[in-house]
Amino acid sequence: MARLTIEAKVREERGKNASRRLRAQGMIPGVVYGRSHPATALTVDPKLVEKVLTSETGRNTIFTLKLGSQSSDVLVREYQLEPVHGSLTHVDFQRISMDELREFEIPVEPIGTAAGVKAGGIVDLVLREILVECLPNDVPSAIEVPMESLEIGDMVRVAELNVDTSKVKILTEADQVVVTVIPPRVEEEVIVEAEEGQGEEPELIRKAKTEAAEEETEE
Repeated sequence: MARLTIEAKVREERGKNASRRLRAQGMIPGVVYGRSHPATALTVDPKLVEKVLTSETGRNTIFTLKLGSQSSDVLVREYQLEPVHGSLTHVDFQRISMDELREFEIPVEPIGTAAGVKAGGIVDLVLREILVECLPNDVPSAIEVPMESLEIGDMVRVAELNVDTSKVKILTEADQVVVTVIPPRVEEEVIVEAEEGQGEEPELIRKAKTEAAEEETEE
């Protein structure tokens, strides 16, 4: 798959008013930093950043950021969203080295339908991401967990995950539960029964009616 390249421009103006003008023009402010380079303010097309974030590898996507005559390998480190419409309003890029080990959070992806689910159980995904260390080119898009053989009460721990440990080192604790199949939830039915004989009113109901009748008599 070809490496994605995003072109950005150096941002000269700063402040809230300048940022509003940028967004009105269909651009957003951002910054790039890392690798012993000074932080540089920039402007970028939010549609290109969204393309990165919605790709298969999401925030773990490594791409080329072209800023003027310079190009860098970068990751999206942080981003901000407009609270009402969810549109991008700001983005931070971090320069990285392709031959340097880094930590990544990899999403967990359950595969298939558990046997316990067919019996009425419910899948409980306890860990949605696994922390790993690897080279940028070895980042897995997801860590798959086969579910078909799991019965109600079964679970999969981090130590049982199928990961190529020659390239990827798992940093999440080995004994942590990743996913489990729990029993179905049963709602208790509360049945009100008469104290004496079928059809007889419960004591509290009879007492309430008696008190109401006495009040009417007094009036």
